[in-house]
Amino acid sequence: MNTLESFLMTWLDLWLDSAFWIIIGLIVAGVLKSLMNTNKLGFLFKGAGLWPAVKATVLGAPLPLCSCGVIPAALGMRRSGASKSSTVAFLISTPETGVDSISISYALLGPFMAIIRPIAAMSSAIVAAILVLFTDKETPTNTEVKSNKNDCSSSCCSTKSVQNTEASWAKRLWKGQLFAFTELIADLSIWLIIGLTASALVVTFIPPEALADISRGPWAMLIMALIGVPMYICASASTPLAAGFMLAGVSPGAVLVFLLAGPATNMATLGIVYNQLGKRVLASYLTGVIGVALMFGYLTNLLVDELSIDIQTQLASNNHFIPDSIVWISAIALVMLIIRDLYLRMKNMLMKPIYS
Repeated sequence: MNTLESFLMTWLDLWLDSAFWIIIGLIVAGVLKSLMNTNKLGFLFKGAGLWPAVKATVLGAPLPLCSCGVIPAALGMRRSGASKSSTVAFLISTPETGVDSISISYALLGPFMAIIRPIAAMSSAIVAAILVLFTDKETPTNTEVKSNKNDCSSSCCSTKSVQNTEASWAKRLWKGQLFAFTELIADLSIWLIIGLTASALVVTFIPPEALADISRGPWAMLIMALIGVPMYICASASTPLAAGFMLAGVSPGAVLVFLLAGPATNMATLGIVYNQLGKRVLASYLTGVIGVALMFGYLTNLLVDELSIDIQTQLASNNHFIPDSIVWISAIALVMLIIRDLYLRMKNMLMKPIYS
C-alpha cells in the first residue's frame, strides 16, 4: 500500500469511527436545546459567592454551543444579572465540553479520555470563577455588562430568541433537532474535515516515536497550551485532531491540554472577556484555563501510568459492538449533512455580491 492509499484508508477509518457518535451527539444536543433557553439562564446565576458559578458550570457543560456561539449566550446571561464569576464559568465549561464532544471523545479517544475531559473542563471553570471572586470584587454599580453594538457583529455569534410557551413538546423537540442538524452541524462541518484530515496526515507521515518523545518532555504541555490558545476550534472538531496526535504517540496528558485550551481561549472570546468584564477577569480566565489544563495534563499521564491504562487499545475501538450497517449508514448520513452545509455556504457566498 502506497502513502496516498494509507492516508485515504486512515481518513476513512477515522470517519467511520466518529460518524455514529457525532450523529448521536447531535440528537442529544438537539434535545437539550429544546429544553433549555440560554437567554433566561442569567436569573439562575445571580448572587454573590461561588454557588452561582457552580450552577453555571454544571448547566453549561452539556450545552451544544461552540466557542463563538457561547459568547452571545454568556452576554445575555450577564445582562440578565449573572455575576462575573458565573459568566466566566459558563464561558469556559460550555465550549470545552458538551454532549456532542463527549460522544465523539468516547468514539475516538476512548472511555478514559471521555470521562476525564469534562471533569477537567468543569474544574477549570470553577477555578477561574474562584480567581474572579478573589481578584475582582463586584459592586452594585458594576454588575451590569457594558452595552456594545458590535458584541456579536460576526455571523457566527447571532442569536434568535424563540418565545413560544404554548408550543407542544413535539414541536419544541423538532426545533431542537433542526438546530442540531443545521446550525450546529454548520459550526462543526469545516473543522471536522480539517481535523480528520490533519489527524490522518499525522498518523500517516509522522513516526509515532518522534511525537511520543516530544510529548513526554518538560515543556510539551505548555507548548500544547500555547498552540491551543489562539486557535478557533470547537470541542467536537478538535477531537479528531487530538485522536491523530494520540495515535501518533503523543501523551494523553498533552492531548488533554490541547483539548481544554483550544475551545475556551480563542481570540474572539478573549477580546469579549477583556472588553466586557475587564482585564482582571481576563487574567483570571486565562490562569484558570491554562493552569488547570496543565495540572490535569500531568494528572492524566500519572493516572495512565499508575493504573496501567492502555490508551492505544481504547482509541477508536468503541464501534466494535455497533453493526457495520449502522456505522456505514451514519457515515453516509454525516457526509450528506456536511455536503448540504457546504453547498449552502457556497450558495450564500455566490449570492452575496448580487444583493450587496
